[in-house]
Amino acid sequence: MTLTPLKYLLRAKAYLTVLVVLAACRITQIQAQDFQHQQELFWHTNKDNSITWDLTSEKRLPHDDNIELSGTQISGIIRYEVNKAKQLKITRDIMFPQLRKYTKSNESVYRAYLRNDYTDDLLPVITLADKKYEVGELDSVRINGKIQFYFKERDGITVVRSFFPSMTDRCLVEKWTLINTSKTPCTVVIGATELRQEEVGWHGTYHRRIFTDAKRNVTLPPREHYEFGIYFLATVNDEVEPAVSVAAIERSRDTFLDSIATNLQLHSPNQVNNTLFYFSKIRAAESIFRSKYGLVHSPGGGNYYVGIWANDQAEYSGPFFPYLGYQTGLQAAMNAYRIFQRNLPKDGGKIWASFEMDVTFPFGERDRGDAAMIAFGATHFLLAAGDQEKSEEIWPLIIWCLEYCRKRTMPAGVVASESDELEGRFPAGSANLATSSLYYGALIQAARLAKAMHKPAALSTTYQQRAQLLATAIDRYFGAEMEGLHTYKYYKENTTLRSWICLPLVVNLTQRKDGTLDALFDKLWSANGVLTELKPGTNSPNVFWDRGSLYAFRGAFKAGAADRALERLTSYSTTRLTGFRVPYAVEAWPENGMAHLSAESALYCRIFTEGIVGLEPTGFNSFTLHPNLPSKWNYLIINNIKAFNTAFDINIRRNKDKLQVKVVHKGKVVLQRTLKNNDTIAVWLK
Repeated sequence: MTLTPLKYLLRAKAYLTVLVVLAACRITQIQAQDFQHQQELFWHTNKDNSITWDLTSEKRLPHDDNIELSGTQISGIIRYEVNKAKQLKITRDIMFPQLRKYTKSNESVYRAYLRNDYTDDLLPVITLADKKYEVGELDSVRINGKIQFYFKERDGITVVRSFFPSMTDRCLVEKWTLINTSKTPCTVVIGATELRQEEVGWHGTYHRRIFTDAKRNVTLPPREHYEFGIYFLATVNDEVEPAVSVAAIERSRDTFLDSIATNLQLHSPNQVNNTLFYFSKIRAAESIFRSKYGLVHSPGGGNYYVGIWANDQAEYSGPFFPYLGYQTGLQAAMNAYRIFQRNLPKDGGKIWASFEMDVTFPFGERDRGDAAMIAFGATHFLLAAGDQEKSEEIWPLIIWCLEYCRKRTMPAGVVASESDELEGRFPAGSANLATSSLYYGALIQAARLAKAMHKPAALSTTYQQRAQLLATAIDRYFGAEMEGLHTYKYYKENTTLRSWICLPLVVNLTQRKDGTLDALFDKLWSANGVLTELKPGTNSPNVFWDRGSLYAFRGAFKAGAADRALERLTSYSTTRLTGFRVPYAVEAWPENGMAHLSAESALYCRIFTEGIVGLEPTGFNSFTLHPNLPSKWNYLIINNIKAFNTAFDINIRRNKDKLQVKVVHKGKVVLQRTLKNNDTIAVWLK
């Protein structure tokens, strides 16, 4: 792989520094009144795993929000605003991530995606009875992997507007459905929409076209409907425009949604959790893009496309895809690990934190603990994938990352790193708890992987011994009394509670679990989950990054605090799915407008598989279960789990003070046991 010349790398580093400073200072697109009303619920769940905002009696207006919809060559952020008169305004932020633009000197060279905002001004004019037809009040909005706006009947016509992307082509569709709700035929005249844009970019001449395929005159009998599309598409140089139709593109989206719905099905007593779990599968799986080196998963959110990161892709989303069984996701995860492995430093220096610009451009000015992130994610992915060949291919990456962390081990026994994934937004000292915790987890999983791969037994023993020494060092170096609690300081000089103190719980280090849970769910808790840092007595804004909350929930369930974790998880899920910013986990606030980054949604699903169920892979066809079912729940079922290159179901039901755990594989019960919460059992799939 050819790396970008140094002068461009330095230039990009400077631009990133500017962007980070600007982002940290900016007060987001979420308006102040929205943030103040963050506990208000606008949406409700439906039995078909959709959510609806009913505006018929809505008084909390104006209100606005947005949703991202992605395919392998397109991403659109649909921003919608509803005013007090219940009139809808939509702005479409359309991105073609692979088509990179030339930029001005003060712009980022590596996030210069071909993109534009398009307002309702481009919509075709509709005429009814020689008068311009204006849609009526907005009646409701529905989200189900697409977003649909339903309008009240006006002049005998009811309108539905839907948005969805092509899963394969550079095209996003806005579908209009006109329904004659009167008792007599009506004729509508639909004007033309035709906008062409052209500019020269890195790959040649880009041609964008926005157009409609609507018939000019349509007569609708009573109760009949007519559908037409408005298409936002792009081509490069002499490419032929793809043949597009509303029906074909919607089928491609529906096929994707059906595959996501079928695999890894969660059934719990809480419909909000079930629905957000389903939505999280969608968001985690849709944000995959074609690149020079194959399919890659990317965060999205308006900023991060056709690129990979050591945290988002290697650590968060990669280990999730084997459980979902989404082949596109599995390919994307493998490609991410391959790209990191292809670019291992030859001089013993740090590994790159990310690759952008069609995954050809490395970035990472400081060591964020990226080697620990990659090793923790890759070992889990390979075990859960259950594939010897994949493991042999990626094994050199794991060896390199573990050895790098070993060499960075300080005399105190913990691992040094120059920063963490928050990249200087908050202090992290010269050694932070996150890096050492992830390295510990990676050592445990690497020992299991080495055994599954039939590596020399001494190697597994060595990794286990290093892990035990590190566990002692973590407690000795980071263990502290903070705010009167027996928990952890995030780095040696740290004096404030931090959200990442949850990570020892995630990797089964529970010596300080009580104080840590008190810190996370009492001291640091807010209406938007766990705050990143507790700074009492200051006027600093309450900053949160959802990934901290998502890890905290997983760690709390794994540590046996099921009831306490469920209370906080239900509160968080209700806000994220039915509140003021829906329908996915977000990145952060106040930074980046609470963007719906996709890997956070993978972390949400992992709360249930790894947290409540306590599933940990131990080999290519074996795992342990460590269930912690909340006392308010009588059951938890996850069907069609696709890990270990097969499919199986896990059924947990309460029987008085015990749990009945059943694992079904290929129609046969391979395990049926009665145990208590917080017990561990081993499972082998043959």
